[in-house]
Amino acid sequence: MGKDVIIALDFPGAAETLAFLDAFSGEKPYVKVGMELFYAEGPAIVRELKRRGHPIFLDLKLHDIPNTVKKAMQVLSRLDVDMCNLHAAGTIEMMEAAREGLTRPDGTRPVLLAVTQLTSTSEERMQRDLLISASINDTIRHYARNAQAAGLDGVVCSPLEAALVKAACGASFLTVTPGVRFADGAAGDQVRITTPAKAREIGSDYIVVGRPITAADDPVAAYRRCREEFVGK
Repeated sequence: MGKDVIIALDFPGAAETLAFLDAFSGEKPYVKVGMELFYAEGPAIVRELKRRGHPIFLDLKLHDIPNTVKKAMQVLSRLDVDMCNLHAAGTIEMMEAAREGLTRPDGTRPVLLAVTQLTSTSEERMQRDLLISASINDTIRHYARNAQAAGLDGVVCSPLEAALVKAACGASFLTVTPGVRFADGAAGDQVRITTPAKAREIGSDYIVVGRPITAADDPVAAYRRCREEFVGK
Protein backbone atom coordinates (compact mmCIF):
# COMPACT_ATOMS: atom_id res chain seq x y z
CA MET A 1 0.00 0.00 0.00
CA GLY A 2 1.28 3.44 -0.87
CA LYS A 3 0.92 6.58 1.16
CA ASP A 4 -2.32 8.50 0.79
CA VAL A 5 -4.40 11.33 2.19
CA ILE A 6 -7.83 10.38 3.55
CA ILE A 7 -10.40 13.17 3.71
CA ALA A 8 -12.61 13.03 6.82
CA LEU A 9 -16.17 13.58 5.60
CA ASP A 10 -17.42 15.10 8.84
CA PHE A 11 -20.68 16.40 7.43
CA PRO A 12 -24.20 16.13 8.90
CA GLY A 13 -25.72 14.37 5.91
CA ALA A 14 -25.52 13.03 2.39
CA ALA A 15 -26.44 16.28 0.64
CA GLU A 16 -23.51 18.20 2.11
CA THR A 17 -21.15 15.26 1.59
CA LEU A 18 -21.95 14.70 -2.06
CA ALA A 19 -21.95 18.42 -2.83
CA PHE A 20 -18.47 18.63 -1.33
CA LEU A 21 -17.20 15.69 -3.38
CA ASP A 22 -18.77 17.00 -6.60
CA ALA A 23 -16.02 19.65 -6.64
CA PHE A 24 -13.42 16.91 -7.16
CA SER A 25 -13.99 16.42 -10.86
CA GLY A 26 -11.70 13.73 -12.19
CA GLU A 27 -10.34 12.85 -8.73
CA LYS A 28 -11.55 10.12 -6.42
CA PRO A 29 -9.95 10.88 -3.06
CA TYR A 30 -9.80 8.32 -0.27
CA VAL A 31 -12.53 9.30 2.20
CA LYS A 32 -13.40 8.59 5.81
CA VAL A 33 -16.98 8.02 6.89
CA GLY A 34 -17.24 8.58 10.63
CA MET A 35 -19.96 8.31 13.24
CA GLU A 36 -21.77 11.55 12.41
CA LEU A 37 -22.31 10.76 8.75
CA PHE A 38 -22.90 7.03 9.17
CA TYR A 39 -25.43 7.50 11.95
CA ALA A 40 -27.23 10.12 9.86
CA GLU A 41 -27.35 8.19 6.59
CA GLY A 42 -26.56 4.56 7.38
CA PRO A 43 -25.09 2.07 4.90
CA ALA A 44 -26.64 3.93 1.95
CA ILE A 45 -23.98 6.67 2.04
CA VAL A 46 -21.22 4.06 1.99
CA ARG A 47 -22.77 2.35 -1.02
CA GLU A 48 -23.12 5.67 -2.85
CA LEU A 49 -19.50 6.60 -2.19
CA LYS A 50 -18.39 3.19 -3.44
CA ARG A 51 -20.56 3.61 -6.52
CA ARG A 52 -18.76 6.89 -7.18
CA GLY A 53 -15.41 5.12 -6.97
CA HIS A 54 -14.01 6.37 -3.65
CA PRO A 55 -11.89 4.15 -1.40
CA ILE A 56 -13.52 4.26 2.05
CA PHE A 57 -12.26 4.17 5.62
CA LEU A 58 -15.29 3.38 7.80
CA ASP A 59 -14.37 4.94 11.14
CA LEU A 60 -16.84 3.59 13.73
CA LYS A 61 -14.36 2.59 16.45
CA LEU A 62 -16.19 -0.51 17.66
CA HIS A 63 -15.73 -1.39 21.33
CA ASP A 64 -17.93 -4.02 22.97
CA ILE A 65 -17.84 -7.62 24.09
CA PRO A 66 -16.09 -9.90 21.57
CA ASN A 67 -19.21 -11.64 20.26
CA THR A 68 -21.05 -8.38 19.64
CA VAL A 69 -18.07 -6.90 17.79
CA LYS A 70 -17.65 -10.06 15.74
CA LYS A 71 -21.28 -9.95 14.58
CA ALA A 72 -21.09 -6.23 13.83
CA MET A 73 -17.97 -6.76 11.73
CA GLN A 74 -19.75 -9.52 9.79
CA VAL A 75 -22.33 -6.91 8.78
CA LEU A 76 -19.74 -4.24 7.95
CA SER A 77 -17.74 -6.66 5.80
CA ARG A 78 -20.66 -6.75 3.37
CA LEU A 79 -20.38 -3.00 2.72
CA ASP A 80 -17.15 -3.52 0.75
CA VAL A 81 -15.27 -0.74 2.54
CA ASP A 82 -11.49 -0.64 2.26
CA MET A 83 -10.63 0.02 5.89
CA CYS A 84 -12.39 -0.08 9.28
CA ASN A 85 -11.43 0.08 12.93
CA LEU A 86 -12.08 -0.64 16.60
CA HIS A 87 -10.65 0.39 19.95
CA ALA A 88 -7.51 -1.47 21.06
CA ALA A 89 -8.72 -1.01 24.64
CA GLY A 90 -11.28 -3.73 23.92
CA THR A 91 -8.57 -6.41 24.50
CA ILE A 92 -6.82 -8.90 22.25
CA GLU A 93 -9.80 -11.27 22.44
CA MET A 94 -12.13 -8.60 21.09
CA MET A 95 -9.73 -7.70 18.29
CA GLU A 96 -9.36 -11.36 17.28
CA ALA A 97 -13.15 -11.72 17.22
CA ALA A 98 -13.42 -8.59 15.07
CA ARG A 99 -10.91 -9.95 12.56
CA GLU A 100 -12.77 -13.24 12.37
CA GLY A 101 -16.09 -11.49 11.84
CA LEU A 102 -14.69 -9.16 9.20
CA THR A 103 -13.17 -12.00 7.14
CA ARG A 104 -15.44 -13.07 4.29
CA PRO A 105 -15.99 -16.71 3.23
CA ASP A 106 -13.43 -16.28 0.45
CA GLY A 107 -10.78 -15.18 2.96
CA THR A 108 -10.72 -11.52 1.95
CA ARG A 109 -11.45 -8.62 4.30
CA PRO A 110 -10.96 -4.87 4.63
CA VAL A 111 -7.88 -3.50 6.36
CA LEU A 112 -8.53 -3.64 10.11
CA LEU A 113 -7.01 -1.08 12.46
CA ALA A 114 -7.01 -0.54 16.21
CA VAL A 115 -7.31 2.93 17.73
CA THR A 116 -4.57 3.39 20.35
CA GLN A 117 -5.35 6.72 22.01
CA LEU A 118 -7.43 9.49 20.49
CA THR A 119 -5.48 12.52 19.30
CA SER A 120 -7.55 14.68 21.66
CA THR A 121 -6.08 12.76 24.62
CA SER A 122 -3.00 14.14 26.30
CA GLU A 123 -0.86 12.08 28.65
CA GLU A 124 -2.17 14.06 31.62
CA ARG A 125 -5.80 13.42 30.62
CA MET A 126 -5.11 9.74 30.01
CA GLN A 127 -3.58 9.30 33.44
CA ARG A 128 -6.11 11.49 35.28
CA ASP A 129 -9.33 10.45 33.56
CA LEU A 130 -8.56 6.86 32.52
CA LEU A 131 -6.28 5.93 35.44
CA ILE A 132 -3.64 4.62 33.04
CA SER A 133 -0.41 5.19 34.93
CA ALA A 134 1.98 4.30 32.10
CA SER A 135 3.27 7.01 29.79
CA ILE A 136 1.26 7.66 26.65
CA ASN A 137 4.10 6.34 24.48
CA ASP A 138 4.35 3.09 26.47
CA THR A 139 0.56 2.70 26.34
CA ILE A 140 0.42 3.20 22.57
CA ARG A 141 3.36 0.84 22.00
CA HIS A 142 1.65 -1.83 24.12
CA TYR A 143 -1.71 -1.39 22.39
CA ALA A 144 -0.03 -1.61 18.98
CA ARG A 145 1.71 -4.86 19.92
CA ASN A 146 -1.62 -6.26 21.15
CA ALA A 147 -3.23 -5.33 17.82
CA GLN A 148 -0.45 -7.05 15.93
CA ALA A 149 -0.77 -10.15 18.14
CA ALA A 150 -4.49 -10.22 17.30
CA GLY A 151 -3.70 -10.28 13.58
CA LEU A 152 -4.70 -6.70 12.76
CA ASP A 153 -3.02 -4.71 9.98
CA GLY A 154 -2.11 -1.59 11.90
CA VAL A 155 -3.24 1.14 14.24
CA VAL A 156 -4.74 4.58 14.28
CA CYS A 157 -2.43 6.83 16.24
CA SER A 158 -1.16 10.37 16.33
CA PRO A 159 1.57 11.01 13.74
CA LEU A 160 3.84 11.78 16.68
CA GLU A 161 3.73 8.07 17.59
CA ALA A 162 4.03 6.58 14.10
CA ALA A 163 7.77 6.02 14.40
CA LEU A 164 7.57 4.27 17.76
CA VAL A 165 4.79 1.99 16.43
CA LYS A 166 6.96 1.10 13.43
CA ALA A 167 9.90 0.42 15.74
CA ALA A 168 7.77 -1.86 17.92
CA CYS A 169 5.82 -3.69 15.21
CA GLY A 170 7.84 -3.41 11.99
CA ALA A 171 7.73 -1.26 8.89
CA SER A 172 4.84 -3.15 7.28
CA PHE A 173 2.50 -2.55 10.25
CA LEU A 174 0.29 0.33 9.11
CA THR A 175 0.00 3.67 10.86
CA VAL A 176 -3.05 5.75 9.99
CA THR A 177 -2.74 9.15 11.58
CA PRO A 178 -5.28 11.89 12.21
CA GLY A 179 -4.13 15.03 13.99
CA VAL A 180 -2.62 16.58 10.85
CA ARG A 181 -2.75 20.32 10.28
CA PHE A 182 -1.01 22.68 7.88
CA ALA A 183 1.80 24.65 9.49
CA ASP A 184 -0.26 27.82 9.10
CA GLY A 185 -3.53 26.28 10.34
CA ALA A 186 -5.39 26.01 13.64
CA ALA A 187 -5.04 22.98 15.95
CA GLY A 188 -8.75 22.70 16.75
CA ASP A 189 -9.56 20.17 19.49
CA GLN A 190 -6.58 17.90 18.87
CA VAL A 191 -3.46 18.12 21.01
CA ARG A 192 -1.04 15.62 19.46
CA ILE A 193 -0.65 17.02 15.95
CA THR A 194 1.85 17.68 13.19
CA THR A 195 2.00 18.79 9.54
CA PRO A 196 1.60 16.59 6.43
CA ALA A 197 5.30 16.95 5.59
CA LYS A 198 6.38 16.00 9.10
CA ALA A 199 3.95 13.06 9.17
CA ARG A 200 5.57 11.77 5.99
CA GLU A 201 9.01 12.14 7.53
CA ILE A 202 7.99 10.40 10.76
CA GLY A 203 6.54 7.41 8.93
CA SER A 204 2.75 7.70 8.68
CA ASP A 205 1.28 5.49 5.96
CA TYR A 206 -2.00 7.39 5.71
CA ILE A 207 -3.00 10.75 7.12
CA VAL A 208 -6.61 11.61 7.90
CA VAL A 209 -7.39 15.27 7.30
CA GLY A 210 -10.72 16.92 8.01
CA ARG A 211 -11.24 20.63 8.62
CA PRO A 212 -8.01 21.82 6.96
CA ILE A 213 -9.56 20.50 3.72
CA THR A 214 -13.33 20.48 4.29
CA ALA A 215 -13.45 23.98 5.82
CA ALA A 216 -10.94 25.52 3.40
CA ASP A 217 -11.98 28.31 1.05
CA ASP A 218 -10.85 26.03 -1.80
CA PRO A 219 -11.10 22.41 -0.60
CA VAL A 220 -9.71 20.92 -3.82
CA ALA A 221 -6.63 23.14 -3.64
CA ALA A 222 -6.20 22.28 0.06
CA TYR A 223 -6.43 18.57 -0.75
CA ARG A 224 -3.85 18.88 -3.52
CA ARG A 225 -1.55 20.85 -1.23
CA CYS A 226 -1.89 18.13 1.41
CA ARG A 227 -1.06 15.40 -1.10
CA GLU A 228 1.89 17.37 -2.38
CA GLU A 229 3.29 17.75 1.14
CA PHE A 230 2.57 14.16 2.21
CA VAL A 231 2.76 12.02 -0.93
CA GLY A 232 4.83 14.28 -3.14
CA LYS A 233 2.28 14.48 -5.97
